[in-house]
Amino acid sequence: MKGKLPVKIPDIVIILLAIALTLFSSFAVYARKNGFAQVLIQGPERIWVFPLDSEETVRVRGVLGGDTVVRISEGRVWAESSPCGNQLCVNMGSISASSRWAWVACLPNNVLFIIEGSNDSEQIDSVTR
Repeated sequence: MKGKLPVKIPDIVIILLAIALTLFSSFAVYARKNGFAQVLIQGPERIWVFPLDSEETVRVRGVLGGDTVVRISEGRVWAESSPCGNQLCVNMGSISASSRWAWVACLPNNVLFIIEGSNDSEQIDSVTR
C-alpha cells in the first residue's frame, strides 16, 4: 500500500461540488435563450441594465449636474433630454437592436447607453467570402 492515498468521504464531496459548480456555471453562461437584447445605461456613478422590450424612463445624474433622461420603449432607446449645450445625444434619435449604431453617448454629461444582443435569433452576425 505504499504510495496509494485512500479516498475519503470529504474528498468525494469536494469533487462532486466542483463538478456541480462547473456544470451550473456552464449552463448559466451558455444556456441563455436566443433573441435576448438588453440596454446598458452608464452614468458617472452607476450602471443600469434593462431588457430592451421593457418600458422605462431613467434619469441619469451626470457631471454637468443635470439629468440626462433616457427612455426605453417598444424596443427602442433614446435620450429624451440632456443638460448639455449641443444636444447631439437628443438629436440623434432612437436606436434599436437592428440599428447601424447601437450606442449613444452624451459626452459632456458623461452618460452612455448601449444595446447588447439582439431580439432577432435569425440575424446574421457575420459574412465571409
